[in-house]
Amino acid sequence: MSSGLGKGSLSDPFPKLAPVTAPSLAAQWRRPGPTPEQRRADVLIGLAVTVLVLLNMTLTTSAGVSVFGGRMPILPEQVFWTLAICLPLCWRRRWPEAVALVVSAAFIAAQVRAAPEQQLTSWVLFGAIYALGAWGRDRWRAKWIRIAITVAMFVWLFISLAIFLGRAQPNEFEHASGVLPPLFAVVVNGILVNVLIFGFAYFFGEIAWTSARREHELELRAEQLRASQAEARELAVSDERLRIARELHDVVAHHVSVMGVQASAGRRVLDKDPAKARVALESVEQSARTAVDELRRMLGLLRQSGDAVDVTAGGVDRLDELLGNAREAGLRAELGVYGDPVELAESLSQAIYRIVQEALTNTLKHAGATTVDVRIRYLAHEVEIDVTDDGRSVLVGQRTGGMGLIGMRERVSAHDGVLETGPAVDGPGRRGFRVRARFPLTRVAVEA
Repeated sequence: MSSGLGKGSLSDPFPKLAPVTAPSLAAQWRRPGPTPEQRRADVLIGLAVTVLVLLNMTLTTSAGVSVFGGRMPILPEQVFWTLAICLPLCWRRRWPEAVALVVSAAFIAAQVRAAPEQQLTSWVLFGAIYALGAWGRDRWRAKWIRIAITVAMFVWLFISLAIFLGRAQPNEFEHASGVLPPLFAVVVNGILVNVLIFGFAYFFGEIAWTSARREHELELRAEQLRASQAEARELAVSDERLRIARELHDVVAHHVSVMGVQASAGRRVLDKDPAKARVALESVEQSARTAVDELRRMLGLLRQSGDAVDVTAGGVDRLDELLGNAREAGLRAELGVYGDPVELAESLSQAIYRIVQEALTNTLKHAGATTVDVRIRYLAHEVEIDVTDDGRSVLVGQRTGGMGLIGMRERVSAHDGVLETGPAVDGPGRRGFRVRARFPLTRVAVEA
């Protein structure tokens, strides 16, 4: 059997992709069939190859060249075998299994009939086996069909070699000049060439199928990544909106609550004591200006570019200002610091400031209290904030879980802390409401 090594129809890309780490997924994957464009390309390629092989057959016949010697079949039969071998390439990617079986059977039959064209048809056989490896949807069946074709071809190879050697004349190799025995050289050459042809057809077909599978996996991963990125963006926007809402609530609610208390006090004493009313109105004016300034600062920061925008304000060092506002609103406010103060991370200091601010706001709005006690305790491994008033201990309004307490829980959770809210129960007959938060100092040390 005369064979040639060619590229066949290696039209599939071989990108360098990441190795597949899920064998089960590889075993279950089925390569999609060819697209309409690929089908049209296969038809054009099959027709072009058929015309080329017919031309070569005409040249071979005209030159009287026959691979097996002896009498060649008539021209119509030669054309028939050429068409039987080449035309199936028009459907090589649509029905790769059937094409491989038909081409291989026609190839052997043409050699049995001593058809003169065996040069380009060997490449056609290579392309059919490659297409089966690259496009076979059932991998188990594609594997064993290729093995069966290869075994059949080698069986026919040994038969044809036996026929050739049986017909060889005594002077068949009289012009041989190599160092090896002629018969040995003929046998080894036939085996070696066919091993290369069928081996490369099998190997390149597997590579093409693996590349297609990996490209599919990359597309799936890219789609998952895009979905994850979209989800992450949505979560980031949601988190940012919640953070802004929390900050706006903390800023606006506190100052508006102070303004409401002062305005109410001013209204009550307006006729009896205009001086006290004037002081109350001045406090309202100052609180309004402070609120506007903080809102303006927050909006300015939000307009800035950057990944992280800090819209918080204040820290532990500004708690005196908060208690000053509470005193102006009529509360007796006390601040106590216990233990040895340590340097806190900026985020934790701001969280403490906001928690105390929200607790004071709730006291002014809902408690009907006259005193509020704020304590900061620096313990061995924790810092504790305790805000207690002597107002109503019934959980109403914001105390039942409005935006204020939600914001507190979020801030405490962000620093791995613990939040406790509820009636104050320090002694018999004690009434009031308590907000207590504890933060671990180990986390703060790491951040610092």
